[in-house]
Amino acid sequence: MRLSIIGFAIALAACSSDADKLGVGAECTANEDCRTDLNQTCLMQFAGGYCGIQGCQGDADCPEDAACVAPGDGNNYCFRICIDKVDCNANRTVDNESNCSANITFISGAQGRKACIPPSGT
Repeated sequence: MRLSIIGFAIALAACSSDADKLGVGAECTANEDCRTDLNQTCLMQFAGGYCGIQGCQGDADCPEDAACVAPGDGNNYCFRICIDKVDCNANRTVDNESNCSANITFISGAQGRKACIPPSGT
């Protein structure tokens, strides 16, 4: 029994670094909080930080479940796509909730989609 608990703890520790990294739309304080293996960074220009990709040219530059958008600050970002606000905030605090909105420019066309738009400012 003791060996199986130790084995479980070792297995959990081995995968925790990937399991702790969050996808597009998650709140963050540093790049390491995001899926850096998918080229995501912590976009600190948004309140609470926002795991995403800056500088996309279209949806092909974004991970699955994200779209390339232009929120009006002169940059393009990969933002999480959503149906409702709840889709945006599983990995965000109440103080830094994102809104699910179609009121944003989708670089590859809206196609009836909405995106998780983080609050501006830090």
